Amino acid sequence: MKIALAQLNSKVGDIAKNEALHTDAIARAVREGAELLVFPEMSILGYPPRDLVARHGVVEASLAAVERLAALVPASMLVLVGLPIASRGRPFQNALALLRAGRIECFAAKQLLPSYDVFDEDRHYQPASMTTIIEHRGEKIAAMLCEDLWQAFDAGGVRCYAHDPVADAKTRGATIIAVSSASPFVAGKDVRHGELLARHAKDAGVCVASVNAVGGQDDLVFDGGSRVIASRGEVLGACARFCADFVVVDTTAAPQAQRANQISAMDHDAERFHACVLGIRDYFAKTGHARAILGLSGGIDSALVAALACAAIGSEHVTGLLMPSHFSSQGSIDDATDSARVLNLGRIETLSIDAIRRSVELTVLSTFATTGLTGENLQSRARGLLVMLASNSTGALVLTTGNKSEYATGYTTLYGDMNGGLAPIGDLYKTEVYAMSRMLNARFAEFGFALPPIPQSSIDKAPSAELRHDQTDQDSLPPYEVLDAMLRVLVDADGSLEEAASASGATIALVQEIATLLDRTQYKRDQAAVILKLSPRAFGRGRRFPIASGSGR
Repeated sequence: MKIALAQLNSKVGDIAKNEALHTDAIARAVREGAELLVFPEMSILGYPPRDLVARHGVVEASLAAVERLAALVPASMLVLVGLPIASRGRPFQNALALLRAGRIECFAAKQLLPSYDVFDEDRHYQPASMTTIIEHRGEKIAAMLCEDLWQAFDAGGVRCYAHDPVADAKTRGATIIAVSSASPFVAGKDVRHGELLARHAKDAGVCVASVNAVGGQDDLVFDGGSRVIASRGEVLGACARFCADFVVVDTTAAPQAQRANQISAMDHDAERFHACVLGIRDYFAKTGHARAILGLSGGIDSALVAALACAAIGSEHVTGLLMPSHFSSQGSIDDATDSARVLNLGRIETLSIDAIRRSVELTVLSTFATTGLTGENLQSRARGLLVMLASNSTGALVLTTGNKSEYATGYTTLYGDMNGGLAPIGDLYKTEVYAMSRMLNARFAEFGFALPPIPQSSIDKAPSAELRHDQTDQDSLPPYEVLDAMLRVLVDADGSLEEAASASGATIALVQEIATLLDRTQYKRDQAAVILKLSPRAFGRGRRFPIASGSGR
């Protein structure tokens, strides 16, 4: 069978634009003689629609668009399109419309509804009780949606469902499993996808056609990686990752004839880079922004965010603000200038914060103290004021530069350096920031840079917020290698203090101190900019902790 994979970048709620993408893909599939065409999960409305699915008229508009698409489909081709449909149980079902011969023949609804991490499908959708199988061109095609096949294994979890749609399809004689997914990016997950697809194909003795969404949607990034797997487990053909793509795979052709379509392996640093760039690019495109602005401190975090922004939307659309104070070292000013020069930023401005700081100190002279931590936060908030003023003046969206280690420990200032619309590296630990920066400098041409994009001195020097003389991050925090080892246990694994101490080599007392900071600063994270999800346990929608709480430990 000739199977077409349409790896689309849908925008949630833009049904007209999404319909046009489907129309083009159907026309191409017809031209290329495809017999089965598979689109991603919820492709006509976009995923995840969250509560938008309940807005008046959305489900009806989605169905009307799919009905128009059905008129384009010949009898020789079966097309699977993702959409929400009305349900007799809860209001809706997450479904596939099966199109053939100019009409919607039937619907296949999702059976397994994930309710972990960023998923909350049980909120709106009613699960189906069995796998939909349809006969077409001599094959029995089982139509499934995302979790029906992954069953939490792709997320590194354990199976928590009583029903197995894949086993059901095998028992009922399916010869092809077609699965439409919108599985968010996590570093390393694509490898697990490949392994799971091969295992299911071999265990069920069937060909598996898997289509995953691609593109950024708010905090989530979808990396594509759609592919067709033969019953023996080998890849017959695949779409590229991190971009919209379309391929037709002939399941009767020899695998070696289609090797050019196979997915190339990436290391985690490269994966995260491409995910950040796609996430930034689509956040800007889908929210209607064309320009970015950020504070350049001369540190590694802002240098990396600037490089990511340039790769995503073009350096000519990025403005860097240098906002020195009397505590700023000449080396940091030079590093920030060097970063802007190497990246060829479209605009760079230097605005000292000293006058703002002095003005505030005079205003509150006999009322409030401005020493110690208050004075340090005052400097950060002066910078936050300037970057937001520049944003309002130019229409540029502010990228905030905090990393996951800082968000975890509260080593960041509300209404100061946390100001912004998007936090591209908020799910990268500081050690991962260093790793990606070194990788980009070593392989700069591979990632589209003319020169190593991160100033070497920004990598080499001791990290510092420079809010007082001779300050370094390690005045307040353990070395980042130790801190991040703790946080991977406490945040990513919800592990114990003892496990964190064992992983990091730190004392229980130090781990307890960091765990307390983690809990106490939840109120800051609840007010943070949107953080792009890159790991299994990102701060944001997938980690829902209370602000007022005991530790529970």
